[in-house]
Amino acid sequence: MNVLRIRNEMRNGKTIFDLPLRVTFYARVSTDKDEQLNSLENQVQYYTQFIQEKRNWTYVQGYVDEGISGTSTKKRDSFLRMIADAKAGRFDFIITKEISRFSRSTLDSIQYTQELLEHDVGVLFQNDNINTLDSDSEFRLVVMAGVAQDEVRKLSERLKFGFRQAIKNGHVLGNDKLWGYDKKDCVLTINEAEAQVVRKIFELYANQQIGIRRISQTLYDEGFTSRKGGPFNVLTIRHILCNPKYKGWYCAGKSQTVDYRSKRKIFLDEDEWVLYPDPSIPAIVSEELWDRANTLYKRRSEQMKQHQSGAAFHNRYPYSGKIICEEHGTSFHRQVLKSAQGSKEVWQCRVYRDKGRAACSAPQLRTAELNQIMADIFDRLAQNKRAIIDAVAAVLQAVPDEHDYTQDIRRIEEDLSALGAKKDRLLEMSIEGIITMAEFKQRNDGFNQQAQALEERLAVLRAEAEKGQRTSAQLEEIRAALERELAFQNGIHSALVTTILDKIVVKRNSTKEKIQLDIYLKFGGLWEAAFDRADSSLCFTRPKSTTPKAPTRRT
Repeated sequence: MNVLRIRNEMRNGKTIFDLPLRVTFYARVSTDKDEQLNSLENQVQYYTQFIQEKRNWTYVQGYVDEGISGTSTKKRDSFLRMIADAKAGRFDFIITKEISRFSRSTLDSIQYTQELLEHDVGVLFQNDNINTLDSDSEFRLVVMAGVAQDEVRKLSERLKFGFRQAIKNGHVLGNDKLWGYDKKDCVLTINEAEAQVVRKIFELYANQQIGIRRISQTLYDEGFTSRKGGPFNVLTIRHILCNPKYKGWYCAGKSQTVDYRSKRKIFLDEDEWVLYPDPSIPAIVSEELWDRANTLYKRRSEQMKQHQSGAAFHNRYPYSGKIICEEHGTSFHRQVLKSAQGSKEVWQCRVYRDKGRAACSAPQLRTAELNQIMADIFDRLAQNKRAIIDAVAAVLQAVPDEHDYTQDIRRIEEDLSALGAKKDRLLEMSIEGIITMAEFKQRNDGFNQQAQALEERLAVLRAEAEKGQRTSAQLEEIRAALERELAFQNGIHSALVTTILDKIVVKRNSTKEKIQLDIYLKFGGLWEAAFDRADSSLCFTRPKSTTPKAPTRRT
C-alpha cells in the first residue's frame, strides 16, 4: 500500500490496525547468554501472536539476529536481509520493540527508516510509540534515536572505567587462553606443561638465536604441539615472545578507541601502555631473558623494515617464488651462507629447510650459477647484439628528447598540497585530543619524510625539463653501456631475469654435483639445462617452442 494513501486513511480516523497490511517483525538481543536467548524466544512468540491476531493483517515470517550489538548494522545478517526484502516489496509494515533494537546509531536509524518509507514500508517502534507512517514520526525518531546513541556512549565510558578499576585492584583482564597459564576469576596460575614450551621458545630465540619458523619446526620435532595438535603458528610464537606477562609484568592499553560508534582504534606508542611489574602475575621466564629476547626481536624487526624499504625491494631477488622442487612441488627459499671465504646466496627447497636433507634430496642452487645459466640463455636468444644496440640507438634518435614533464610536475605538486592538508588535519586532531602528542609527532614526521622525497623528485623533474636534446657523445655513452650489459660484464641484471623468466623446475634426478633444470620463459619457451659443478660446464638441449605441463606448485 502507498504511504500517502495510508496517511490519508489515518487522517480520516482509521488506525494502523484497520488497514490491510502485510506485517513482519524484527527481534534482536545483543548477547548470546541463556537469559538473553530466552528473551529473544519471548519476543518472537509475542510478535508472531500479536500480528496473527489482527484480522486485517497478513503475517510475514519475522527476522531475528542473535548475540549482535546494535551499535552498527554491518554484521546483522537478518536485519540487512529484511531491508532487502522490504525493497523487494515482500511486506508493508515492520514491528520492533524499540529504536535500540533497530540500531543505536542515530544515523543508521534515520537512514534505514527513510529508505523503508521510500519503498512504502513503515516501522512501528512499539515501546517508543513511534510509527513512521505518522507524518510527525521523523522528529520524534531523531529525538529518541539520539537518546539511544547517547546510551551507547555512556556504556562505553562505564566499561572503560570498570577496566581501569579492575587493573587497580590487581585483576588480570584479557585473554582467558593465554599459553602457559590457567585463568580463573581473573587470576593467573602457571600451567607447568605449557610453561615448559614458553621457556623453550625463549631459550631457542634469545640464547640460540634461532628464527621463529625454525623454532616452530623444532618444537614440533621434539613433540611439542599447539592445542590443536599441529605445529605452533609463527604468530603465536611472536605473541609469546612479545607478551610482558611472561616476565611477570602487567600490560594493557596498547590501543585506544577513537570513535565508540565505528569502534575505530589507534595503536599507542609503547611508552603510553599500562605496563608495570605485577605481583599477581607469576613469571615464567626471567626479566633478563625476556628483555634480551625482545631486544633481539626489535633489532630483527627493524632490520626487516630497512630490508623492505625502497622501491626496488620487490625486484631485489628475481628468483623468489620462481624455483620449484619437482619432487615436492614447493618453492625454493633464499638463504645467505657465511664462511671464512665470505657470503654466498643460495636457494633451498622449503621442505629441506623445514625438515632437513632426509626429507628432500634436491640440491642447493647458487645464485651465481643461476645467473650464469640465464646469461647463457639470453646470449643465445640475442645472438646479433650489434643489431639490438643499433635498434635501441635508432629509437632514441627518433624520439624527441623534449619530454613534456608538465604533467609529472603538476602531479607531484598536487601530492605535496594533499600532504599539507593532511598535516593540517593531523594538527587539528592533536588539538582536539583525538590523538596523543606522541602519535602526532610520529605521523607528522612520516608526512615530512614523504614531502621531502616528493620535493627531491620534483627537483629532478624540473632539472630534466631544462635539459636539451641528447648530444652525439651521450648517444655513444648509451651504446657503450648497452654493450656492457649485453656482455654481462657485471653479471646478469635482475630486471632482465624478471622480464624473461617464468619459473625453474629442479628435476628429481638432480644431485649435488650434477643439476638438471627445466627453465620456462615467459614467452612460452622451455630450455632443458644440465649443469656440472665439477667443471662448471653447462649444456642445453634443443629449446622447445611449447611449454609442457609443469608440476603443480603447492600453497
